[in-house]
Amino acid sequence: MHKPSDMFDRDFEWSELVRFAAYPGREATLGVVSGRRRQGKTFLLDALCRETGGFYFSATEATEAESLRQFGSALARHTGQPIPYRFAHWEEAVETLMAIPVPDGRPMPVVIDEFPFLAKASPELPSLLQRALGPNARRGGAPIRLLLCGSALSLMGNLLTGTAPLRGRASLELVVPTLDYRLAARFWDIDDPTLALLVNSVVGGTPAYAREFTLGDAPADLDDFGPWVQRNVLNPGRPLFREARFLLAEEPDLRDTALYHGVLSAIADGNHTRGGIASYLARKSTDLGHALAVLEDTGMIIRDPDAFHGKRSAYRIAEPIVSFHHAVMRPEWSDLERPGHAADVWARSQATFLSKVVGPHFEQVCRAWTRWYASPDTLGGHRVRVQSGTIPDPAAKNGLEVDVAVFGRDDHGRETLLAIGEAKWKARMGRAHLARLERIRELLAARDGVDATHTRLLCFSGDGFTDDLHTAATDNPDLQLVDLDRLYNGS
Repeated sequence: MHKPSDMFDRDFEWSELVRFAAYPGREATLGVVSGRRRQGKTFLLDALCRETGGFYFSATEATEAESLRQFGSALARHTGQPIPYRFAHWEEAVETLMAIPVPDGRPMPVVIDEFPFLAKASPELPSLLQRALGPNARRGGAPIRLLLCGSALSLMGNLLTGTAPLRGRASLELVVPTLDYRLAARFWDIDDPTLALLVNSVVGGTPAYAREFTLGDAPADLDDFGPWVQRNVLNPGRPLFREARFLLAEEPDLRDTALYHGVLSAIADGNHTRGGIASYLARKSTDLGHALAVLEDTGMIIRDPDAFHGKRSAYRIAEPIVSFHHAVMRPEWSDLERPGHAADVWARSQATFLSKVVGPHFEQVCRAWTRWYASPDTLGGHRVRVQSGTIPDPAAKNGLEVDVAVFGRDDHGRETLLAIGEAKWKARMGRAHLARLERIRELLAARDGVDATHTRLLCFSGDGFTDDLHTAATDNPDLQLVDLDRLYNGS
């Protein structure tokens, strides 16, 4: 089955869907597809149904009775029935669905998109599907390949966990991610690495932002980046203007939105620990446990364990448009809502944009490059994990942040520290930065349980390196210089 020509990337996702849909067994099977909104899940599943003659149904936020009417009408159209099915309850609808005729007895995909809308109005629906997928029911049913899809990550994640009715029933658990920074540059058709990273720091890798939300309007060059932000993101007449707020409002588990916006603003302002977030909000650290857990469950934030302190964590916002909103837009909201003020807001927000948005995003991109693109020759071995962390310096009586820490394993299975790195967006890195990394390596080598014997040093810069640092890196594999071109094109 050929992937549609207008589908960008998604080779892995498409191949997994095709494998699931083509499984030749006679029994019904279940797959779950999830991911944040606007990543192309519907496009993937609709294309699968078109290619296979499958049944596709997209639920709406409606009452149970209305949803049953919509489902009955859609199923009748698919099966060629002149009169819509009239289902009194979902038990009847599920029984009919799992027994629908399939051409030549071949497996047939059945997609229920926006499944959380149905489950919210009819909480018994997962249990009914569990029964329909049980051993007894499957023997007498059709070879249905049932795919449940949704963007409410907390609900979709809980479908198959713990004591949930559908736990152990799924043959496919597919998460459709955002495009990574390299794929996003290709999708936006941006060749300049500097411009690509700036755009990515604002809108990330969500495909819909490059098409539907901007109507294909990409910045022509670096000089056009500021005007592009003003006409597409800071413009109250464009959908990206309110997108971050809508993303939060769409999550059903987020009820105290003021608190959640406050937590996100604290993180966007540079407070990445629970204590720092609590101080920003003038609350006790113990009061934030539930809010942080819910934001993590819904995919709004990511909790990164400290590479060198197992009990410490750093919280980061998962979606760049949310970071941009809370760092740049939310403090200026009253002016931005009035048309004609975007240029003034953008002009006075440059320092904030560079320090609170681009700088942290650049660090995350550097970790992503190290995790997915850097070669073993660059790192001095095969990576096992990539994190960030903080090392105390007793002599200076402060902590030294490590933007990139790369761990591997030796021939005996013991963990080794392959490399440490520092990332600077707008600073030409020189000998002082190298000396700092060497000091960190010394401190790490002195710690018990850390093998830093052959740890390499990585310098990441968006503004290049001094001549003496280039000289130091010549013929010295222990020092690797990574500029923007290497981040986007090299290993």
